[in-house]
Amino acid sequence: MNFMEFFWVLQVLIGIGLLVSAIVAIRFKNLIMAVIAMAVFSLILSLEFYVLQAPDVAIAEAGVGACLTTAMYLLAIKNTTDEEVIE
Repeated sequence: MNFMEFFWVLQVLIGIGLLVSAIVAIRFKNLIMAVIAMAVFSLILSLEFYVLQAPDVAIAEAGVGACLTTAMYLLAIKNTTDEEVIE
């Protein structure tokens, strides 16, 4: 297997990983699990940026997309309740 074949196989696998993690994030009813699935999506996307030879974008996506955004979502979920207010 030469380099170009490996590159295209890797591209397909990353694309499948992105698609699966996006579908899983949408399908989860548990919000925490959905946020974790979104973090996985972001990590796979940062791997894609690295494979496409954009390491600066990959680091930014991993730092902001996977870490900071996930932390903000988890803090927001923690500070909310699951009770409905009926007026």
